[in-house]
Amino acid sequence: MDLQLKNRLALVSGSTAGIGYAIAEALLREGARVIINGRTRDAVDAAVARLGVGAVGFAGDLASAAGAEALAHEYPDIDILVNNLGIFEPKAFEDIPDADWLRFFEVNVLGGVRLARLALPGMKRRNWGRILFISSESGVLIPAEMIHYGMTKAAQIAIARGLAESVAGTGITVNSVLPGPTRSRGVEDFVQALAGDSGQTFEQFEQAFFEKVRPTSLIRRFATPEEVAAMVVYLASPLASATTGAAVRVDGGVVKSAF
Repeated sequence: MDLQLKNRLALVSGSTAGIGYAIAEALLREGARVIINGRTRDAVDAAVARLGVGAVGFAGDLASAAGAEALAHEYPDIDILVNNLGIFEPKAFEDIPDADWLRFFEVNVLGGVRLARLALPGMKRRNWGRILFISSESGVLIPAEMIHYGMTKAAQIAIARGLAESVAGTGITVNSVLPGPTRSRGVEDFVQALAGDSGQTFEQFEQAFFEKVRPTSLIRRFATPEEVAAMVVYLASPLASATTGAAVRVDGGVVKSAF
């Protein structure tokens, strides 16, 4: 299927590894030009070299106002914005200080808000654009082990819906995407550490996780970054022009709702 993305310029924040990298790779396969982003030049250059033709790099912290403004100055005509950059950390509620709440909000929420605010004027001039927030099923099923993370994911869903309302009747769509537990690099490192501490293999940990922690999962395994990327790239395409203001789940059925 031709997703009609040839020569569209896309930015995927936090795209040197994991879900972001998989999204960038999938967009490139569809003929888009993709800005690869990470905080260090070495990581960005390595990702661009692996991805090849159509990939360009921007090294900078897009969770900061200065980083976002520098990106927008260098690339003022972004057609597709994928707000993927995010952090997570399991921590008991009573151990989460104010600084952590602010840091999570700054990175996971304000980072995407700034980029959307900077990209939107150009999208309005061209009357076409796609803005996607990579949220999480944790924005619906707030995890007790990282409430601050769940708060930011819920905020992304709300922002995406409100922003979609604000561009109603235009050629711009705004959606949030809700992956479930996904075997991204960060999650894999975290799970491997926990599994190693308990003497389990990754597979044993995965089985126990879906039996006890996410028992509502219908696929009963971690999704792959590529499975999430497939949905994101479709939503970024002209073919998804009737999908906007939606919270689209790629959660393996974890959220127990038909809607």
